[in-house]
Amino acid sequence: MVEPGGLLISCLALCGLGAAMVCLRPLRPLLIGFVAAECLAALAAAGIVLASGAPVELRLWPLSSFGRLVLVLDPIAALFLAVTALVFLIGVAGAAREAGRQPRSAAFAALYQLLLGALVLVLIAGDIVTFIVGWELMSLLIFALVTFDREARSAGRAGYVMLAMSEAGTVAGLIGLLLLAGAASGIDFTALRGLAGLDDGLRWAVFLLTFFGFGVKAGLLPVNQWLPDAYVAAPRGFTPVLAGATTNLGIYAILRVNADLLPPVSLGPGLVALVIGSLSALVGILYATIQTDLRRMLAHSSIENMGIVIAALGAGLVFAAAGLSVIAGMAMIAALYHMVNHAFYKALLFTGAGAIEDRVGSTDMDGLGGLIHRMPWIAGLFLIGVLAIAALPPLNGFVSEWLTLQTLLRASLLSSTVVKIVFALSGALLALTAGLAVTCFAKAFAMSFLGIARSPAAAGVREGRPRARGPMAVFAVLCVLLGILPTFVIPALDRTVAPIVHASAAPALVPPFFAPQLAAGEGIAPEFMAEFHDLGAQVGRGSLPGRGLVVLHRGGASNPVVFAMSTSYMLLMLAALVALALVLFRLLTLGRSVTRRATWDGGLRRLRPGITYTATGFSNPVRVVFHALLRPATIEDSTEAIALHFRTAVRREYDEAHLLDRLVLAPAVASLRRVASLFRRMHIGQVNAYAGYVLLALLLALVVGIGTL
Repeated sequence: MVEPGGLLISCLALCGLGAAMVCLRPLRPLLIGFVAAECLAALAAAGIVLASGAPVELRLWPLSSFGRLVLVLDPIAALFLAVTALVFLIGVAGAAREAGRQPRSAAFAALYQLLLGALVLVLIAGDIVTFIVGWELMSLLIFALVTFDREARSAGRAGYVMLAMSEAGTVAGLIGLLLLAGAASGIDFTALRGLAGLDDGLRWAVFLLTFFGFGVKAGLLPVNQWLPDAYVAAPRGFTPVLAGATTNLGIYAILRVNADLLPPVSLGPGLVALVIGSLSALVGILYATIQTDLRRMLAHSSIENMGIVIAALGAGLVFAAAGLSVIAGMAMIAALYHMVNHAFYKALLFTGAGAIEDRVGSTDMDGLGGLIHRMPWIAGLFLIGVLAIAALPPLNGFVSEWLTLQTLLRASLLSSTVVKIVFALSGALLALTAGLAVTCFAKAFAMSFLGIARSPAAAGVREGRPRARGPMAVFAVLCVLLGILPTFVIPALDRTVAPIVHASAAPALVPPFFAPQLAAGEGIAPEFMAEFHDLGAQVGRGSLPGRGLVVLHRGGASNPVVFAMSTSYMLLMLAALVALALVLFRLLTLGRSVTRRATWDGGLRRLRPGITYTATGFSNPVRVVFHALLRPATIEDSTEAIALHFRTAVRREYDEAHLLDRLVLAPAVASLRRVASLFRRMHIGQVNAYAGYVLLALLLALVVGIGTL
């Protein structure tokens, strides 16, 4: 049997060798071959650890008196490693096409592989030094790839803002880890794990520094200013990896430090994470809804989805601190499930947006429209991603958001009324977020693919070669499988979560309805099992593996069922309803002919593109309802009419000053400007005044020195 440790070393070695080889011979097949080998090695190592549940440790050389460097692959890291490797493996075809478009194709291909190596190093780091080195390499490589297209004017500014915030977050996270290491006997994670006797002040310091420091990478409020600009500026062949793989590392670092190394002992940290996650989700989807650029909209949506993940994780920390280990496991399963889902459907959508930009030359939804007639395959695959990210059943986004909302309802088991109110408000924010997400992505698909073309470029586009649609198809299949097979995914995630919460949540979420006997097992009453069997929960028993196809939240004896759900049965019912509708339609139209005639367009000979609904018009109700929060400034508000009576087009262009800009950055910049203006008044150009300043400084230093004697 192949050892996971050897596979990890092989993966890292192949990343370095592949980067060197593509520099020598920048060939597309060479890049694809090396990345495939690297990802398959990582997937094999992750699969072995996830299947066995046993961590793999590689002890490296000692580092002076600080301890020994260690590489560890445990179930937590294995899950993130598997997702990262899949995103890189599926997205390598798009990266290879992007490298072919770039004048420095060899450098792009090398950076792509080195980034994969850096991500693997972060995930398998077993000590502070290795972790921070890998984190810093990852940050620098992301910066290099985001700013790779130097012809884009926004790339430089977006990259440097991203790098500045990332470095500030790295410093904060490092300080938090060093504070934790100061109370331990070494720098490896084993020595840091489960420290007892830490005072509350130190715990809060470690939590806040690591949560917001590493939260920069996840795009959490208020440290997410870099994310939309960086996603838009990045080369389109790199954005699927940026959204589907690198963003997850922020979640991993927060989970590793604040759930694994330093388990919660009070409700406070979990409540902070719950509130920040809920607010991040709401603000992210609000700004996504009002965007007209497809890529920028998807970038803001990443903030929303990472907020949902952090909200579920925060709920898990609260339940863990309250001693409700099984429910804490449910919440963390929901968080990881949504993280996995987001990685795949966001990579699918960014790949689709890149395909649109390749062919149309723009992702401005106001200038798209009608693409479903010219790009039917890309439209169909993009629709799967839209349905998934809008959390519509039976796709994967529905499952994880359902689990998250149902877990928040279990706050009734907590004793504190204040905590229950926080959970209720956070649940309301997430419910509002889910509703806005449907609006946002209905706009994205309708304004991009339906209707008529609103620009000459969109009118003359063609779909292109089939191989460009391959990565989208694979991501779409993963979205469907993760949606219709949650009862197989949840036990796998439970093996990742169980070592953190010290309890298994899978039996509570996936009851054994496929068990041969209806006898009581795992705390389930026979009457309860019999009632669900009467409802059809046993359908598939004997022919399908696993425990069943139903996911539920169970209460106590007085409330045996909270909610139950089965996307597997939903798929069968939806397919049956669609088939029935088609049969009825055929029967009703049998023998009848259909005549096609020109559509009446308000008396006009031809419907003009300017008259049709645009993305700006679609999102305008959201601007009106949330005007107090968004406060958009109108740059253009013009109307075109025929004979001064028949309105043919209304154009409005808005400039949205982001909430963080108004509340945080703008006041800070204004304060610095006022301080700078005060100092500017000192520059009067007189030598005597400058000599006076020097004398005053010397006198002040003398007084301070005498006072310390």
